Amino acid sequence: MSQVTKLAPREVVRLDHGCVQDLCKQLGLNGAEDVVCRALEDMAERLATIAQTARLASLEDMRKTTRGLVSVADQIGMTTLATVSRDVVDCIDGGDGVALAATHARLMRVGDRSLSALWDTQDLSV
Repeated sequence: MSQVTKLAPREVVRLDHGCVQDLCKQLGLNGAEDVVCRALEDMAERLATIAQTARLASLEDMRKTTRGLVSVADQIGMTTLATVSRDVVDCIDGGDGVALAATHARLMRVGDRSLSALWDTQDLSV
């Protein structure tokens, strides 16, 4: 019992590049870039708000913001982020505080990696 193991979860994120390609076809490259840039800003703000509402234990606000994150993530093909966001909402709805703490921590990791992965995608037409 005296040994402590430190876990270092590494999240793999999935981006649906087909979704971004569809945006490019519908809106043109410039329009798609605008949508993706706005979505990145929106997601970063929502992730910060979710972290704050978690610290304040404001579950209703956390749920509302996380549901919005699902929509934005789905719009630009961030499938892992959308899935984990849904999991957080399910934990809030189920009243499972332990699972909520774990999925919230995962959401923060996945959110950071997702934003980085999409930001690093230089050419939206790929």
